[in-house]
Amino acid sequence: MKYFKKLVGERIYLSPRSIEDAEKFTEWLNDFETTDYIGRSGIITSLEGEKKYLEENCNKDASFAIVTTQEDKFIGTVSIENIDDINRTATLGIFIGDKEYRNQGYGTEAIRLILDFGFNYMNLHNIKLDLMEFNERALKCYQKCGFKEYGRRRNCKFINGKYYDSIEMDILKDEFKESFIKNKNI
Repeated sequence: MKYFKKLVGERIYLSPRSIEDAEKFTEWLNDFETTDYIGRSGIITSLEGEKKYLEENCNKDASFAIVTTQEDKFIGTVSIENIDDINRTATLGIFIGDKEYRNQGYGTEAIRLILDFGFNYMNLHNIKLDLMEFNERALKCYQKCGFKEYGRRRNCKFINGKYYDSIEMDILKDEFKESFIKNKNI
């Protein structure tokens, strides 16, 4: 698979998502170690379904593959979705699908890159996200990136026979001060 360096960071770059990655996405989206943490374990993802999803959504919003700079290895995905141009709001989605790359700061770097892009190129004002209450790793990552909790939807996600809360967090443009994209010209 050929990847393109749209947003370059220290150890990763973000490349537009490709239909050619459908098999890897299908593998990750059928693995409880990935889907339990993003609240999608009750959904069955087929290769055909994922190909169709990627065909319809690859160029929609700001959807990227997370790729390592040294090996050009596809390790996950990050996106800004549900963009509201009038109110300048959107939703962040991310997961590191390759287990070998979890807990090593790749998610934090990907989030910082896409926030830089969202605020400084897409002119967004507020970016939100949702996470499962038990996903402590993600909570720490989001807090490190500047997100603040603004709400909680109680007992709204059913996983493995139990209900869990969904935590709602957001970040505003004026709370995001640093620059993380290394390949900017100006």
